[in-house]
Amino acid sequence: MEFSLTREELSASYAIIRHNIRTYRSDGVIAVVKGKASLDQALKNLEDCQSPADRHEGWRYFFEKTDLKAGTNPAEATQLRQAQLEKRESEAQDSDQSNISRSKSEE
Repeated sequence: MEFSLTREELSASYAIIRHNIRTYRSDGVIAVVKGKASLDQALKNLEDCQSPADRHEGWRYFFEKTDLKAGTNPAEATQLRQAQLEKRESEAQDSDQSNISRSKSEE
């Protein structure tokens, strides 16, 4: 069975993040890769090299589309991703506060 990738999947950047499913702790961005094919190969390589003990402890990998450039230093990518997450969380909290204030004033 052959699957064709969209232009977006071929050119998009993806951040690979290592996290622990037991403790919910993140180890940060492991790599930023370009294209779905590179992503699939990188994930396969990471999982193939992962020790059984590491996996048993709960460490896994997930990915997310990112606007970071492929090849970005993992430490820098982790800091930028964390800043983006904090900004989104702050905006969501501000929006929630606005909605609460609005609904109280309508009562």
